[in-house]
Amino acid sequence: MTKSVSDMISSAETLVPRIDRLKAEQLISESGAVVVDVRDAPEVEKTGKIAGAIHVSRGMLEFRADPSCKYHDQAFSRERTYILYCASGGRSVLSAKVLLEMGYPNVYNLGAFKDWADAGGHVETPIDPGMQDNPSR
Repeated sequence: MTKSVSDMISSAETLVPRIDRLKAEQLISESGAVVVDVRDAPEVEKTGKIAGAIHVSRGMLEFRADPSCKYHDQAFSRERTYILYCASGGRSVLSAKVLLEMGYPNVYNLGAFKDWADAGGHVETPIDPGMQDNPSR
């Protein structure tokens, strides 16, 4: 049976809890949840990211999350809680479903970055590419 991306998102939404900014802040405060931005690098560079979030594009998520992979990121541990977001919520819920399939039991979908920012969530603004750390300035 062929599935559309809409079908895949709907299926993932039945498995991954959707949370709002307040619940995310609670999980971060109480359990040290890791916030993961799964957008592409140009999106993050343009808009910034949730303060304290790590950036792992959707295309690299499995490689960063798999402890047996040479690209594993130490921020990923099955004992931790993860909150994922993207631009609209589709990539983040699909990514969260992948983490569940990889044995990560505590995964949530925050949805859209814009929703977080509009609700007053703290955002790290992007760095102007011309203003990178440079000791000669």
